[in-house]
Amino acid sequence: MAKQQIPDISVVIPLYNEAGSLQELATEIEGVMQKENFNYEIIFVDDGSNDDSWKVIERLSVNNSNIKGIRFRRNYGKSAALNEGFYRTSGRVVITMDGDLQDNPDEIPELYRMIDQEGYDLVSGWKKKRFDPISKRMPTKLFNFTTRLVSGIKLHDFNCGLKAYKQNVVKSIEVYGEMHRYIPIIAKWAGFNNIAEKVVQHRPRKYGKTKFGFERFINGFLDLLSITFVTRFGRKPMHLFGLFGTILFVMGFLTAIYLAYAKFFHAEYHMTQRPLFYFGILAMILGTQLFVGGFLGELISRSGQDRNKYLIEKTTEKNWHE
Repeated sequence: MAKQQIPDISVVIPLYNEAGSLQELATEIEGVMQKENFNYEIIFVDDGSNDDSWKVIERLSVNNSNIKGIRFRRNYGKSAALNEGFYRTSGRVVITMDGDLQDNPDEIPELYRMIDQEGYDLVSGWKKKRFDPISKRMPTKLFNFTTRLVSGIKLHDFNCGLKAYKQNVVKSIEVYGEMHRYIPIIAKWAGFNNIAEKVVQHRPRKYGKTKFGFERFINGFLDLLSITFVTRFGRKPMHLFGLFGTILFVMGFLTAIYLAYAKFFHAEYHMTQRPLFYFGILAMILGTQLFVGGFLGELISRSGQDRNKYLIEKTTEKNWHE
């Protein structure tokens, strides 16, 4: 039996209610792959769509063995779709793109070359010219500026869906919640520092409507705080909680010593009538709680967890069922 050839490229496409664009997107990708003579696979991850997206994916997979599909039983979000797609990939280079036709498949060969020949771990697309209203562009600029400042990664467009990765990058990271915006940060903290950026074409939406509202910018800020904590202290929570807990406890303890000294040498001194007494007690209590919280977090982080499981309803590949 001939050994199955490892694909040059795995294209992972998370989608939700994009039935109108999938046939055209698949045709464009196939055309690029055939022109460049790439061995490839396309993995569509249907994030619980309630339109005909899955029917289209099933039809595409029957007509082309390089096309594979995963259907979630419900809508988990883009991060979950990407995480499951990453787990299923087998290509040496993994490329992600959105299913709405706003990402141009013609960018694939150059993204592949930058990973394969120039040796980058991750190449992120930069939609320098966007076809979005100003109400969306301005918050996006602020979001990207803040993320650059916090992460130290000099990218202009963290949230661009068009990215390329070495396979060991996607196999080494976990994307959950709404963390797909911060994959470059997750990759950097996993030890993949060779990150580049490429200007890519942004096309106007042709079918359907956007699935993201203004709330994504609020969620994005909260996710940035979360990912900063998780990547820096997720495996060593005691370094954060223990530090602040110790500082607070020491401050409270020194306050208590000062007040006790004052009471001892001044009989008329009413220690409990001073606000400083209560601040000292509060500092010691909070310090103790933070220290214990850090200790418990350290125990939990050491226990380890298995890969997150999502309720998958169907796949087009029989050997993907687990």
